[in-house]
Amino acid sequence: MTNNLDDLGVFLAVVRARGFRSAARTLGLSPATISDTIARLESRLDTRLLTRTTRSVAPTEAGHELAERIAPLLADAADAMDSVRSRSGTLQGRLTLNVPGAVMVDILPPLIEGFMARHPGVTVEIMVDDRLVDTVAAQCDAGVRYGEALAQDMIALPLGPRRQQAALAAAPAYLERAGIPAHPRDLLHHDCLRARFTSGALVPWEFERNGETLSLDVRARLTVGTNGSAALIGHAISGMGLCMAFRNWLQPHFDSGALVPVLQDWWPGFEGPFLYFHGRRPPAPLRAFVDYLRAARA
Repeated sequence: MTNNLDDLGVFLAVVRARGFRSAARTLGLSPATISDTIARLESRLDTRLLTRTTRSVAPTEAGHELAERIAPLLADAADAMDSVRSRSGTLQGRLTLNVPGAVMVDILPPLIEGFMARHPGVTVEIMVDDRLVDTVAAQCDAGVRYGEALAQDMIALPLGPRRQQAALAAAPAYLERAGIPAHPRDLLHHDCLRARFTSGALVPWEFERNGETLSLDVRARLTVGTNGSAALIGHAISGMGLCMAFRNWLQPHFDSGALVPVLQDWWPGFEGPFLYFHGRRPPAPLRAFVDYLRAARA
């Protein structure tokens, strides 16, 4: 029975990692051991579970069905074992989070470090993904989203600042060369540096002031994926054009003088991020993380 559970765990790791080598690194096993385990499981079930190509590994229809059915069972088994181990007084287990890159700059990292220092028996895996995938489908315990992306059936807990703000910035050298915009529509005649979500959509440039809102499709001289936001800000500092990003990302550069705030009275505000999760039997590490966040906010 133990071998069966171990083999199923290896199979699920391959499905999640979409490859033998990635799964091997996650599990601390050799690719050969992973391959032998999958072959043994397929032989035992007398069916093919994975389709292998030179680039990736994907589950067959039978493999997809098996993965969906065993994932919650293995999660429950792991949670039960963690609960028993935690009776010794030291919390044990694994916490997996699905988060957008926006919270990985300065919001989530200090919270994770503080939580892990308090619970040294817990391991944490953070999946950074801007596609807003379903956390259950991604096999994660919880996700981080901004208010507009929260599902109705989820429990939501504020994470970090309750309010955030988007900011527009440029280097002094660029503004000296191109002039300072007096109104958001002036941006249509400026060099703009834009970010693109993994989904393919451009990050919108939106402005608001005294009840008036504007959404502009400015010309992008340079476009960078959202996972390269630090590079985008670096290009703005180099004087390539104007960039729009989270104010908390840009504030250190405002303080140093590397960037200058532009159209500050038009910067829009929005609700900060939330940790969200199903309230049904959250695993012990997630319950502890929720308690830690609540204490941190208090």
